[in-house]
Amino acid sequence: MSELLEAPPVGEVEPLARVYGQPLEQLPLDLYIPPDALAIMLDAFEGPLDLLLYMIRRANIDILDIPMAPLTRQYLDYVEAMRASNLELAADYLVMAAVLIEIKSRMLLPRSKVGEGDEADDPRAELVRRLMEYEQIKVAGQKLNEMPQAEREFYWVDTLVEKSLYVRHPEVSVADLKDAWDAIFRQARLNKHHKIGREELSVREHMGIILRLLQERGGFVQFETMFDPEMGAPGLVVHFLAMLELAREKLVEFTQTEAFQPIYVRVHQGGSEPGQESA
Repeated sequence: MSELLEAPPVGEVEPLARVYGQPLEQLPLDLYIPPDALAIMLDAFEGPLDLLLYMIRRANIDILDIPMAPLTRQYLDYVEAMRASNLELAADYLVMAAVLIEIKSRMLLPRSKVGEGDEADDPRAELVRRLMEYEQIKVAGQKLNEMPQAEREFYWVDTLVEKSLYVRHPEVSVADLKDAWDAIFRQARLNKHHKIGREELSVREHMGIILRLLQERGGFVQFETMFDPEMGAPGLVVHFLAMLELAREKLVEFTQTEAFQPIYVRVHQGGSEPGQESA
């Protein structure tokens, strides 16, 4: 049997601690040490099963054939030392101590007769099952703890790369359309003299002309090229009103690549991009 499970010789007092291999039987009188500094730190174990597994692996015992008598005696020594310093902490360990004593007592009783080919129930079977399951969970937890963790092995870094790559087109305002229209109208006045006369012009007809022109030119045309100075002032006004009506009905939209750049007219795309609204 391993030394871990052997009871200490009768009459021998265990030292409080060992310093460089020498036993320390009392606390130093000229050195301040916290009262619990040399106490047995059983709270380092995560529970009774953790303590039992530690004792079994330390003694190199087969977990399927646990010697209950020395194991129970050694476990009770641990619990008694812990109970003296922390009664609340020892509560769960006392429950396990009762389980060990019960298993030890059942093993001392005569085994009941069983049929031929059947094996008698081992009182240790349930404890062995719990220990093996706990060991598997503990090993899995240790492997998870060894994996890199955020804020421990590495830190998260935020970047604005995706936001910086997104092109935000400036919004085409009503003032921009007004300035573009004024430029077209001034150019038309310089190119031709208009005679005042009564002429019936259809906004719907010009709406059809604009849509056909957009389709012929690929659906994306510079605003100024949509107007023919030969239309005259009345024709230009009706043509402009037709374009505004198409925009109101969301059949066309106005856009520009950068601020103060030429305005373009295109067939409505079915929605506006974030940060950009159609006029």
